[in-house]
This record gives sequence, C-alpha cells and structure tokens, in this order.
Amino acid sequence: MRLGPPDLRQESENFYVSHALDDALHALLAQARLELRYKGRHDADAPAEAAIDAKADAAVRAFAARLPDIRALLDSDVLAAFHGDPAAGSVDEVLLCYPGVLAMIHHRLAHALYRLELPLLARIVAEHAHAQTGIDIHPGAQIGGGFFIDHGTGVVIGETAVIGERVRVYQAVTLGAKRFPRDASGHLEKGLARHPIVEDDVVVYAGATILGRVTIGKGAVIGGNVWITQDIPPGSHVTQAVTRSDPARPADAAASSPWPAGAHDATLSAAQALR
Repeated sequence: MRLGPPDLRQESENFYVSHALDDALHALLAQARLELRYKGRHDADAPAEAAIDAKADAAVRAFAARLPDIRALLDSDVLAAFHGDPAAGSVDEVLLCYPGVLAMIHHRLAHALYRLELPLLARIVAEHAHAQTGIDIHPGAQIGGGFFIDHGTGVVIGETAVIGERVRVYQAVTLGAKRFPRDASGHLEKGLARHPIVEDDVVVYAGATILGRVTIGKGAVIGGNVWITQDIPPGSHVTQAVTRSDPARPADAAASSPWPAGAHDATLSAAQALR
C-alpha cells in the first residue's frame, strides 16, 4: 500500500476503510447530538431528546451519503496542485505535504457539516486546519472543484465567498468583507452576502486583497498585493499601478523617454480596471 498504517495490506484495504469510517461516523453522531442539545439549551420550544437524536442521525447519514462527492472534489483539488506546481514530484507528495490540500480536506468536510446545519462542528473542523496550516477558510464558503492554494500561509476566505472551478490562489490572499451593516439595534447583521464571487479559471497572486460582494470575472489574473473593491471583467489582468518619474527631466522630454512606447497607457489601463 502507498499510504496508511505500515501493516495494511491490499486484501484488507476495504475492511480497514469501512472500519475507520464506522468509527468516525459514530463519533460524529455523538458530537452532532451534543451540538443540537447545545442549540436548544435556552429555547423554551427545544425539541425532545428523541427528536434531537433523530435529527442528529439524519444529519450524519446525509453527511455519509455525500462522502463520495467530497472525495471526487478532493481528487480534483489534489490534481490541480500536482499539475499547477512544477515542484510537485508526485500526487502522494501533494497529498501528504501540501498545506493547501490539508486545508481543503478539512474545508470540504466542514462545508458539508455547515450545509447540514451543524455550524459549530463545522467551525471546529475548519479551525483545526487553520491552526495547522495558517489558512483560514470559513466553512460557509462555496468552493468549486480543482481549487489550489499554493504555499497558503495567511490565506483568508470569508463565509459568503463563492469560488468557481479551477481557481488558484497564493499565500496571503484575502477574500474578505468591505463593511459590516448594522441593524436597528446597532448590532452587526448576520448572514448577508458580503464576500467576493470568484469565477472559473481565475488566478489570484500573493498578497492580493479582494473585499466586498464584487465579482472577479472568468479567467482574470489578479496580480500580487493589489487591493480590489469593485468588479473585475472576465479575462482582465490587474496589477499594481507604478508611477515612473524623473524630477530632473523636462516635461517636454517624453520623446526621449527610456520607457517603451505605451508603457504608461498599459499601467493606466490596469489601474482603470479597479475603478
């Protein structure tokens, strides 16, 4: 066997997997019951113990039924990392050593729990990954297949972010909220869509910050350390605007400029993408 306990043999692989899953699902059922009881601790209309047990059982069964789809998504994430990183020597290396893959294993499971209305368990799973990798993905974030976080340290993806297929992000990228509306009582409103939508085939380089419910169009490339708070059209290449000036050069000396023709226009067009 390529991976697993040293005494695992191929003929016992199915038994090992089924036994491990059975143990994990029974442990999850106990935790789901605890969360559902915790939710109703101050609720006068809290469901009876039997109803809580039935709801927990239904949630865990639904979670188990989603595992094949989760596995397929994780396969696509691992392959995206392997094909997207020239330093990747093998799929096994990616699976065992890449923090972005570890974060996505946790996220795919946490997101399923979040969708099944077990948000506390989901958040605990997500925070295990955060502690180990430095990658902070809220379990509510919707992330398509083939997602690759390269390097990963400092990546933050907010609760209502929506990410398409085959997206790649690098370290220190933030997909965050721009502002936090308050209700009539002055408290922050919960559940509002406040994080970016990133469409298919987008690349976001290191240190980029994208805030608010903006859309990054399909195939766009977001350069390092840019700050984005507005929509970006599909296929755009956004980089930092660079100001080039020489105080000693007369204003009418543009014809003898060492910069290539159109260099200023190219920089301006990149900046305009942010307006």
